Amino acid sequence: MTIQEQQVIPASRSVTDFEALLGMNFEHVIVLDSHISQLPYLRRQAREYGKKLIIHADLVQGLSHDEAGAQFLCQVIRPTGIISTHAKVVATAKKHRLVGIHRVFLLDSHSLEVSYRIIRSSNPDYVEILPGMMPDILREFATESNKPVLAGGFIRTMEDVSMLLASGAAAVTTSSREIWENC
Repeated sequence: MTIQEQQVIPASRSVTDFEALLGMNFEHVIVLDSHISQLPYLRRQAREYGKKLIIHADLVQGLSHDEAGAQFLCQVIRPTGIISTHAKVVATAKKHRLVGIHRVFLLDSHSLEVSYRIIRSSNPDYVEILPGMMPDILREFATESNKPVLAGGFIRTMEDVSMLLASGAAAVTTSSREIWENC
């Protein structure tokens, strides 16, 4: 399954944000901050409104950020995809035929090199790079990792979105309601 046809993927930080997204013209939506008890409701709503739910596993309160937590998401919640900074969580998602998105934080050249090694072991469907506002690094990462790259973090305007897409991002992830409303 690909998410590349959707150039902006909204990332909700609350149930209120998520509910606002239900009425918008986005197929894929990301749930960032959530609580384990909210997940069945979020899944039901996503399905009712024809949305493909991607859950950031590391940000679910009450859920362990390990293989067992990932198994729970895959087998019980059954979202379209899972985002994580943990290779085993991404690998578990892929084992269950969900979209696996490996999130990496790039702070310096060392974190860039470590990220290449980790990506080779987790073999995600996508890599999400934060902060995303680094067009040259984004282009390099896409080439070096041979994976579609999602850009996230510090994306504030539609001009930022256009610049990142032109720099090789498969899509942009953002929690900016202003950008959501202008897509």
